[in-house]
Amino acid sequence: MSGKSIFKKVYFSNIILGLFISLFSFSAWANEPAAAEATEHAPQQEEKFDAGKMILHHIADEHEWHFFTIGHFHATIPLPCIVYTKSAGLQVFSSSNFKNEHHEEVPYQGLKLEHGKIHAENGETVYDISITKNVASLLLSAVLLLSIFIGIGKTYKENPHRAPKGIQSLFEPIIIFVRDEIAKNNIGEKHYRRFMPYLLTVFFFIWFNNMLGLIPGGANVTGNIAVTAVMAIIAFFVTNLNGKATYWTHVFAMPGVPKWMLIIMTPVEIVGVFMKPFSLMVRLFANMTAGHIILLSLVSLIFIFENAALGIAVVPFSLFMNVIELIVAFIQAFIFTMLVSTYIGAAIEEHHH
Repeated sequence: MSGKSIFKKVYFSNIILGLFISLFSFSAWANEPAAAEATEHAPQQEEKFDAGKMILHHIADEHEWHFFTIGHFHATIPLPCIVYTKSAGLQVFSSSNFKNEHHEEVPYQGLKLEHGKIHAENGETVYDISITKNVASLLLSAVLLLSIFIGIGKTYKENPHRAPKGIQSLFEPIIIFVRDEIAKNNIGEKHYRRFMPYLLTVFFFIWFNNMLGLIPGGANVTGNIAVTAVMAIIAFFVTNLNGKATYWTHVFAMPGVPKWMLIIMTPVEIVGVFMKPFSLMVRLFANMTAGHIILLSLVSLIFIFENAALGIAVVPFSLFMNVIELIVAFIQAFIFTMLVSTYIGAAIEEHHH
């Protein structure tokens, strides 16, 4: 089967998957704010639907993994809280201790949960190393990546000359794409092999977490600035630690440039060294967060205007946006990997006389 036909099959299956996820996610997102507002506040004075609060709740990190709410039932998985305070020392407990039987936040052992952060009631500093929703999702994606690619690697080792089949046939065109269109083109034939493990890890890590974030109840991992910052820092060190003398010469003393111009150009080049990873961090964070906000904003329109008929217009557009998000999930992984490879290629480029 040709690479083009494989790509068409994968693309078509992504669209079908997008339609399925869209229908399910729309009902989940729509049900949650409606149920939460209608049931929890029914005996009290009616509160106006707060779209901003609902959106921030969905894209922010949490100490529990919340899927949906139906009436008074909250489908959540409590996660382990690991905190250290000077007075109490190290404490390990379940995040469910911060909620009572009505799913309201309550203090526990001198600690309280406010806006997703654990604080001490006496005001002392709390060092929080808990397994949050994003951390749990990162561990899940790591298990998926290791399980899939260790299996593919074993298959290649046992049958190096046999045609790929099963899951191997799905990922082989993508691996070849990263190798030929990204690594070879930007790093060159001579050096690309030693950077392939890193580039493949970056690509599939971003793609897998982007896709997991589109599943209803999924974590917004790549929309977390801390995660993208760590990825940008790793890219910074991989690029600059492999930089050749010619790379650093172009940064601090550009050949052929008059010495008086170096006073202006050198600081600009030094800033550029740090701006490259900074742009990687912001681009991935902003694009993935914006996609989630747009989808949630569309669903919120029904409850803002309190008109179910609006769903006739919102649902098709939400389906369209979900399919676009599936494509963006792949594109963002491609762009991040492509840019990192160009930075590496520029850093290790051989000097041409």
